[in-house]
Amino acid sequence: MGAGERAAAAADFLVQLFPLILIFVVFYFLLIRPQQAKVKAQREMLGGVKRGDRVVTGGGIIGLVTKVISDNELQVELAEGVRVRIIKQTITDIVTRGEIGARRQGIGGRRQAHAAAAGAGGRAQEPAGQPVRRQEVAAKDK
Repeated sequence: MGAGERAAAAADFLVQLFPLILIFVVFYFLLIRPQQAKVKAQREMLGGVKRGDRVVTGGGIIGLVTKVISDNELQVELAEGVRVRIIKQTITDIVTRGEIGARRQGIGGRRQAHAAAAGAGGRAQEPAGQPVRRQEVAAKDK
C-alpha cells in the first residue's frame, strides 16, 4: 500500500463517517438540547412550588398546596377538608401562584366581581357560562 492509497482510504473513511456525524449534530440540536431545556425548566418550576400555589398533577387533578412536607413531598388540598400527600415530581404545571388567603376567595370573589359588572349595566357570566343573578345595587346603597 502506497502513500496515495493510504490517503485515499483515509478520505473514504471520513466521507463514510460524515453522514453519521451530521445525523448526530441534527439530533443534538433538534431533540437533545430542547429536552434538556425542558427538564431544566421543570426542575426550576418544582423547586419554586410553595404554599398557596394551585397545581395540576400528572393525573389531571387540580389542588391547592397547603404544606411543603419535604423536598420531594407536598400536601395538597383537593376540596375543602380533603388533603392528600403527593410527590413533587407528579406536578406538571403551576396554574396560579399566591398565598392561601387570596385563593380561599375562590368562586365567591369571582361572583362578587361579576355581580358588580352586572350592576354596572353589563350582563356578567360565570367562567362556566352560567349567568350571575343581578343584585339590586340601589338596595345596598340604602
